Amino acid sequence: MSTRALAASLLCLVLLTAAAPPLPAPLVGTFSDGATYKIEVPKRWNGTLLLYSHGYVAGGDNPAQDSGDVNAAAYFLAHGFALAGSSYAKTGYAVADALADQMDVLRVFGATVGKPRHTIAWGHSLGGIITAGLVQEHPDRFDGAMPMCGVLAGTTGAWNGLALAEQAFITLLAPHDSLKSVRIASPSANAAVALQRAGEAATTPAGRARLALVAALDGIPPWYPGTPEPPTDTVAKTDALIAWVRHAFIPFAFGFRAELEARAGGNPSSTIGFSYTRAFESLAEREMIARLYKTADLDLATDLRALDAAPPITADFSAMMYAARNIDLNGRLNVPVLTVHTIADGLVPVNEEAAYASVVAAAGKSALLRQLYVKRAGHCTFTAAETIAAMHTIERRVLTGHWDDEPVETLNDRASLYGDEFNPSPPAFTRFVPLPMVH
Repeated sequence: MSTRALAASLLCLVLLTAAAPPLPAPLVGTFSDGATYKIEVPKRWNGTLLLYSHGYVAGGDNPAQDSGDVNAAAYFLAHGFALAGSSYAKTGYAVADALADQMDVLRVFGATVGKPRHTIAWGHSLGGIITAGLVQEHPDRFDGAMPMCGVLAGTTGAWNGLALAEQAFITLLAPHDSLKSVRIASPSANAAVALQRAGEAATTPAGRARLALVAALDGIPPWYPGTPEPPTDTVAKTDALIAWVRHAFIPFAFGFRAELEARAGGNPSSTIGFSYTRAFESLAEREMIARLYKTADLDLATDLRALDAAPPITADFSAMMYAARNIDLNGRLNVPVLTVHTIADGLVPVNEEAAYASVVAAAGKSALLRQLYVKRAGHCTFTAAETIAAMHTIERRVLTGHWDDEPVETLNDRASLYGDEFNPSPPAFTRFVPLPMVH
């Protein structure tokens, strides 16, 4: 680290430890729907509130959260930002609960602390779509937003995308099982069958080729957390795709989908009109998949025709309307939005960013949107330094009325100044253009 960088890092640590006064105790409470909330306000509040929306909670403990990163939260509080967030009334795909509960947090904040000069919404994963939904539904209450690793294809787009891959999995790998893609009666048993079939398929060349096709249809990347980026190694890339299928795709597609269906009163997803043959030509890994099929002595065209011939999944109208309300994103931005996503995210694929950019462009609001990408595998695997640097980017846009349009090298340099505590990995902002989602 250079002398200048070291000095800045030491200054940051001094600010966090010596200069920052002791924090008052958090304000906590419970709403009438059972959701809890947490509010933290430093003694030297700078007037900006960061409203945090947390991600998917599958069940069990569901505490209120006002930040997704302990170190980033410490930095924000030490630098004068107030933090707030709720637990949501229920776990699961709690978009409807969250949209209401988060607005209640703002009302409590206003009544107990005062009106912020600026309010920035932010959140991870499911919290990303909640963040985008909040500023879409209540633009007068926010000055900016930062969805991180968010479900930005909207509820309908994201779950339709899963349904396409589910249909392919069942048709190619479990045609004679009771495995359900939608209208799932027993989620744990359903997911267990899918995991068993995936495990069996992973042991044969034919199964690996078909698993890779399923993964690619869902936008899953050939890079898994904890492994070096495999740019050319077909075996490593296929292993990564299969790992994502087993550990991310299957639990949500064949298990947690049932929770959404219970909320929606039916199946909100449809594959009507989708062509697997046409979609294959747009897949990033189509050449690798073709090689896998050839090695396995399988005919790819035959499998694609079989997928196209399978009966389509049809949505229940009332459930489809529920999904649209909770929430499909229309792109009609009224405040600046900065999105952040890792490029190798197998749970919420990065091509959901392309879907969001597309609806924003269609609404004529692209000037209000900026999208940052981090070269790292994993879902929401940002360092605290990357989070802080990104937050300062949206903060400056709110304060100045214009984007800095900094190159990624500048963002990485700025993030590196926060020191090792906030940089367990080197800052990895990168230039990246995601492919569109298949449709």
